[in-house]
Amino acid sequence: LTRVRRLLRIRNQLIRECLAELLCTFVLITITLGGAAQRVTSEETKGDILTSYLAGALAVMVGIYIGGGISGAHMNPAFTLAMCLTKQFPWWKFPVFVLVEALASFLSAGAVYVLYYDAIWHYSNGTLTVSGPRETASIFATYPADYVSVANGFVDQVIGTGVLLTGVMGVMDNRNKGVPKGLEPVVIAMLVLSIEVAMGANCGCPLNPTRDIGPRLFTYLAGWGPEVFSRGNGWWWVPLVAPLLGSAVGTYLYQLFVAFHYPEEDGDALEEQGSIVLEN
Repeated sequence: LTRVRRLLRIRNQLIRECLAELLCTFVLITITLGGAAQRVTSEETKGDILTSYLAGALAVMVGIYIGGGISGAHMNPAFTLAMCLTKQFPWWKFPVFVLVEALASFLSAGAVYVLYYDAIWHYSNGTLTVSGPRETASIFATYPADYVSVANGFVDQVIGTGVLLTGVMGVMDNRNKGVPKGLEPVVIAMLVLSIEVAMGANCGCPLNPTRDIGPRLFTYLAGWGPEVFSRGNGWWWVPLVAPLLGSAVGTYLYQLFVAFHYPEEDGDALEEQGSIVLEN
């Protein structure tokens, strides 16, 4: 085992971070989609909307514990963008992490499809559909409710992701109330759960561009067809763009209302504590 470890050990920091990010994102999306698959294919006899939300929130906690010490466990381009805006993360790594997270999400969709293969085909009566009473596409990607317009869905995702990032900024800011070391993932999971139960009705609360596009691409290739991109008046681009805008809004709101107003005389000491302050 020692010899194998020496042969397989990777010393390049970026590759190590990408491997950790791939694994934690894979676990996050696999549990999240699995919770939806169990609810849908059992016709809510072995799960409901609350269990789906719990699965997604707890998966965030598990993912952070898996990769937080190596890659930061971003698992979401919206969070990566916030870290870039606050100069906690280099901009050149942003597209690298987005690609890794998208790949992990795509692989997660494949894993859940294999896991629930018989259940999906039994529930759908042998037809993979994107709409209708026996649709199964919503297991993998998010779609707006029939009454929700694209504009309303866009605003929904900007607000939801903005609230998420505002809360995350507060949790990460050591100058603020603070969270006991090691419990940050638990608090962030509770934050995600609160947003899901409060803002999930309109469009399923994706809040994560790669969480949506990876599985959506999988369903397109796996047999659900092009309707995965056309349903909801071409809804597919909203979970890609709106969470990024919401991330910037939430990050700047925290700076403008909280982080900019700490006493300047404490600046050096606070910087050493790992402050979350927009430098430029």
